[in-house]
Amino acid sequence: MTKTRLVLWDIDHTLVDFTGLGSAWYAAALAATTGTELVSYPDFGGRTERAISTDLLTAHGIEPTEELLQALWLALIAESERAVEHLPTSGRALPGAAEALKAFAGHDGVVQSLVTGNLPEISRHKLAAFGLHEHLDLDIGGYGTLSAHRPDLVPHAVSLAAAKHGTEFAAGAVVVIGDTPNDVDAALHHGAVSIAVATGHYTAEELRAAGAHTVLPDLADTDAVRTAVFG
Repeated sequence: MTKTRLVLWDIDHTLVDFTGLGSAWYAAALAATTGTELVSYPDFGGRTERAISTDLLTAHGIEPTEELLQALWLALIAESERAVEHLPTSGRALPGAAEALKAFAGHDGVVQSLVTGNLPEISRHKLAAFGLHEHLDLDIGGYGTLSAHRPDLVPHAVSLAAAKHGTEFAAGAVVVIGDTPNDVDAALHHGAVSIAVATGHYTAEELRAAGAHTVLPDLADTDAVRTAVFG
């Protein structure tokens, strides 16, 4: 059967919870890259690594050149690599995440990947800590290196998926699942279906107000997730 649905997942507070880890990695990466102590934390929620890193450097009086951004990201990746063996106990997979991913992975009508603010390498580390990477095609994701504007990540992932799988994904066949208004906006900006989960820092009411087509308390009810994806 031709694969007709493209499901694009967010990672943090949608599939996994590593609260506080990003701040610690940024503090270490900033010190390693610039010798500067981190004293001001940027807003992480639903934003891309390019946006976060740019704001972080600017807030510390450092010009965010492309060269410095790349160096900062390499330092972040190094931090995540050092932490790999501890990630399974530093965070948790959110309820229902593994079950939902596995259910769609076994469905001939679905391709699954990511639209995440994370770096590609860190995305894999966070997911692999709980075996979640096995159900996703990480080669066709939209990652946080691409743009400071999260909506830009969606058509990038769609284009890669279409090229790899030899099929066009109509806007209504693209589903973006995340936990922030930025995830919702990224979907709506391109006419994609937005499914929001209230497992992060935003309430169900805030996610509905942002325009999500479906808001779920979490991913624990696999049937509810399936219904939201297939309509």
